[in-house]
Amino acid sequence: MEWIIRLGTPNSYGPPALRLGFEDGPDGAERILVIDIHCHPLWGVDDGAKTFEDSVAMCKMAAADGITHLVATPHCNYRYTYDPDVNRTKLAELQTAVGDSLRLLLGCDFHLSYDNIRQLIDQPRSFSINQTDYVLVEFGEQFIPEQFDRVFYDLQCAGLNPILTHPERNPVFQTRPELLYHWVTKGCLVQVTAKSYTGGFGRRPLRFAERWLDQNLIHFFASDAHDTRYRPPVLSECYQKVAEAKGPEVADLLLKQNPEAVVQGKQLPPGLPPLERSQVKRKKGWFSFLGF
Repeated sequence: MEWIIRLGTPNSYGPPALRLGFEDGPDGAERILVIDIHCHPLWGVDDGAKTFEDSVAMCKMAAADGITHLVATPHCNYRYTYDPDVNRTKLAELQTAVGDSLRLLLGCDFHLSYDNIRQLIDQPRSFSINQTDYVLVEFGEQFIPEQFDRVFYDLQCAGLNPILTHPERNPVFQTRPELLYHWVTKGCLVQVTAKSYTGGFGRRPLRFAERWLDQNLIHFFASDAHDTRYRPPVLSECYQKVAEAKGPEVADLLLKQNPEAVVQGKQLPPGLPPLERSQVKRKKGWFSFLGF
């Protein structure tokens, strides 16, 4: 069985041809087709893939898992310098190696610091996903939450749509989880790591991912993959868990439709309204006394 939707025309920088839905894999089993907007497959540019062979292996694993489009998002922070020209060259070389099994796009895992923010506002298309208005932004562990209202406003004025990455793994959000609701209601988008939701990063990230999903505060699940062993480019397990918990429509929205809109630079489709914690029926459990 094969159900494929093709949109757009493939080229270097414009909207890619998307294949969404379900198709039979090489072993005859049905595969769910999804899009990954946060991954680190480019070798030698950050703490992701170390060699070209590692990069190819990550792409093959992603394709085998049903990922049709993968956004390579090298870090831009105090430790790693983001060079758009180098990254485009590596992306093209990697695309040639993997062929038609996977479509590769370029983005950036952008660390929010004063110098970085000025650079982003001056050169937004150098860092955004597939040269659209969407950009992944990451907070450090010591950022001052009260300053983000101004940062978010500046990014919006520059025409950018910030996507906050993996807040469930950030100590500040774990201490003050109500901050996420505040910023989502102001228009900020949220990406949670798939492995957090499936339990691979431990109990705390899992509980916050589940909590924020109940509050409709998550817009994307992505792999944030760095290798094929410990942090692999796999989304199928997350898709299945979301579908079981919230229904296939929500799973499609968070792993297909919303990522599709981002890579094509379109407005996200309508989703469920964000809920305050008090509006969500609380689940009783062993760890309820911890505030989960």
